Amino acid sequence: MTRSWEFCFLLITILVALVASTDPDKNKVKVLRELKVINASNANVKQCLWFAMQEYNKESEDKYIFQVIKTVQAQLQVTDRLEYFIDVEIACSNCRKLSNGTENCIIQENTKLEKKVMCSFLVGALPWNGEFTVMKKQCVDA
Repeated sequence: MTRSWEFCFLLITILVALVASTDPDKNKVKVLRELKVINASNANVKQCLWFAMQEYNKESEDKYIFQVIKTVQAQLQVTDRLEYFIDVEIACSNCRKLSNGTENCIIQENTKLEKKVMCSFLVGALPWNGEFTVMKKQCVDA
């Protein structure tokens, strides 16, 4: 008797999964407020950019920390979270990844270590919960 219930439950689960996977609108995120340019000095933008740079430096194979030189543009879209689209120019600093502080780091200029990169980050944020996620990152050498 128990086996037949388990089998029925399995069939129902498979049917629900199939229906959910065939519904094209199921995975679309509902946009509550369209993309809008915002001030790059906004506290949430700064928080998201700080988080994105932490993730960038963790993933980077470079021995040195990259820092933001210039924020080109920041945009906000509201879905089930705040989505920040941030375009920045970053550069290699003189601080190695192993060092604890970055407050005294300076950008490498006129040396063989000079390297600049243009990056676009999409950061999903629920700042009131302290939750940040780099949803997309695209970087190219400047």
